[in-house]
Amino acid sequence: MDDFSEQLVNGGYTTLPNLLLQHFKDLNMTGDEFTLYLALTSFKQQGIDFPSAQQLGTMLGLSEEQVFQELHQLIEKKLIAIQTTAATAQQRQQDRYDLQPVYSRLQLILKQAAAEDKQNQRQAAQQDLFKQIEVEFGRMLSPIEIETVNAWLKQDHYNTELIELALREAVLNQVYSLKYMDRILLSWEKKNITSKAQVQREKDLRNQY
Repeated sequence: MDDFSEQLVNGGYTTLPNLLLQHFKDLNMTGDEFTLYLALTSFKQQGIDFPSAQQLGTMLGLSEEQVFQELHQLIEKKLIAIQTTAATAQQRQQDRYDLQPVYSRLQLILKQAAAEDKQNQRQAAQQDLFKQIEVEFGRMLSPIEIETVNAWLKQDHYNTELIELALREAVLNQVYSLKYMDRILLSWEKKNITSKAQVQREKDLRNQY
């Protein structure tokens, strides 16, 4: 093994979840703050829970004042915290950097993003539903008809797939009416039919008899 390879092995490795690398900007973390967080992680993985500003500055090429400023920003943003262990008869009070808050924030942000994405998908599906009905009916829906569809979605909580299936039934029977679709939906509701698979099963049973 050459000297450089030996240095690589002996220097160790710093591990960090890729998820944090991909989303640190979503946490309102600057590149400098992320680099400092990475340095804190490196020290922690070496068993150093509270590196000095001088140690961090030497690693990152920053002054101690710059290190303190970046640490303050990370603490202010609740991405890291300082924990102090109580002094005992055998051991004095000790400080350590808690690096876990960043993951709590990341989890919250990802949950919010997933909820927003789901809401956007729901809204897009509902807009497509209105377009499908208008295309199949060959005309624009009236304000009262729009209210009816909105009531199906928001009050009756029918999913868009079920309403689309009711629309298909109406078209197959050449009855271009929301009232007809409403009767279909009510019939399915009484039978606890809420999915495409259940609708198909109901059709199969009806065809058997």
